[in-house]
Formats: sequence, C-alpha cells, structure tokens
Amino acid sequence: MSKRNSGHNIHGILLLDKRPGVSSNKALQEVRRLFNANKAGHTGSLDPLATGLLPLCFGEATKISAMMLEDNKRYQVVVQLGIMTDTGDMEGAVIDTKPVPALSIDDIETCLKKFTGNMDQVPPMYSALKHNGKKLYELAREGITIERKARRINIFELKLVDFSKDELTLNVLCSKGTYIRSLAEDIGHYLGCGGAVKELRRLQAGQFSIKNANTIEQLTAMDQQSLLLCLIKIDKPLATLPAVQLSDEQATRIKYGQSLAFKEENFQGIVRLYNSEVFLGLGEMLLDGKLAPKKLFNLSNEKV
Repeated sequence: MSKRNSGHNIHGILLLDKRPGVSSNKALQEVRRLFNANKAGHTGSLDPLATGLLPLCFGEATKISAMMLEDNKRYQVVVQLGIMTDTGDMEGAVIDTKPVPALSIDDIETCLKKFTGNMDQVPPMYSALKHNGKKLYELAREGITIERKARRINIFELKLVDFSKDELTLNVLCSKGTYIRSLAEDIGHYLGCGGAVKELRRLQAGQFSIKNANTIEQLTAMDQQSLLLCLIKIDKPLATLPAVQLSDEQATRIKYGQSLAFKEENFQGIVRLYNSEVFLGLGEMLLDGKLAPKKLFNLSNEKV
C-alpha cells in the first residue's frame, strides 16, 4: 500500500484488467496517478506474465483489502507441456525438456480429477512469500533455495477448455494462496513430461468479474468524473455480512468507540453498520448481546 500527501482523498474499489508485462505494483501506480489518489493498494498480486482482474483499493477501501485476499479466484491458464523452467512459467530459464506423450481426453480428465479438491501445495521459490524478511524470489535470483512448507489449498473446479499436442487450456476455480504455476508444474509431472505456464488470466476474484474491469487504456481516455464513476462502494465486497441499522445516537456512540446493548439481534459475529444509508464500518455482535465497533471508516473526505 502506498500513500501520497498532495493528491485527493478518494475512497472506493476499481477493477483493473491488468495487461501483460507489468507488475501489479506498477499497474497500481499507473492508475493511482490517473486518480491523483493519496492512498492505494491492491488485493493480491498477479505475475507480470499474467493478465486480468486486479481489484485496486483507494483510501478507506484499503482497510478491507486483507479481507478481499481471502476470496476465491478463477483463472484461465495455458500450460505448455514438455518444458520445465526455474520460475514455473515461460518467462523463466528452461531447466529441462521432455517429449510429450500422446494424450487422450480421458488421460487429461483423469489427471484433472487428481488435482481437484483439497490438497497440500508447496509454494514456488519465485513467489513474494518472505523468509527472514526477504522475498523468496529475491533469494531465488541469488541462486538460493529455501525449504518451503506445504500449504492447504482447495481446487474447487479444474476444467479442460482446450488441448493440442503440447498445450492444455484450463479453467481453474481455487482458494486463496493457490499458485497456478505450481499447479501447472504438478500437472505436467503427473503427465510425465513436465509443464510451465504459458498464459494466465484472472477471470474472477470473489464476487468481482473481469467483465466489469477496465484496461489502463480505457481509464486513461476518461475524464476525472468518468473515472470516479468506475469506483465501487467500499461495502460492496462485504455484502454477505449481516447489516445493522443504527440510530443517530447509536451511530455517534459507535464512532466514539462505545459498545451498544443490541439484544434484539439473534446472531453473533461481524456485521455491517449503517446510519440511514451511510456505511459506517464493521461491528461485532458479542455473545452478551452487545454490539462493539470493529473497524470504522472515515468517508467524509473529498471523493467517495
């Protein structure tokens, strides 16, 4: 997340269709400059090779970026078979090649079933995970390999879209923390020839779809008012949480960090807080029947 002091206090979420060849942070900075926004962050990076949906958070929306990281993601990936690289994608150095066996649709479907469901996945060395404060990809570039612990992931859907002699096109719906490069390598190893990501496009993140995203070219062509109309309200990603309406007096007490007696609600956990139509933030319904402030938002600045 980055801040600046001379721009505008803009609050909301923008869906960017990231182009290939740029990092997620560079893409974020390009859009932030268009908005002249003081504060911005993204919700989970895409590799430079990858394209597609990259939700960007501005202003107070950065407070929920961590929650958005928990969302499931959908990708379309082209796996190049017969090639293994040091990065797991075709931008890396080739470390081995193998002939691709003659594969039938049944062979491929059997393989995909093997990698559907809950499983343990070892993160790649070329990732932004940290070891002793240093990113793994930085260590990898120095020729250092660190043992990584496997992490539990879930591949909810793994469907064959198309295939040729040495390429597979797959549609993947997966849980947070899934590395598609590792999945491509594992599929290649199962098929006996290795594999690496040739193309990768994110189609969905949580409730957000690539269909509603704009490219940097489209955004650059817009005037400031049109840009602001692209922003999604902060509470949109939180729509599955119960909503609680507060009176003016209750809202004031919540803003001052005070808990409220709220026994008429029969649920516990995190809730959205509103005063009339104004979104105040998140609260927590406690077991003793009280409503406590959890994460409040200050949306009274310039642009929402």
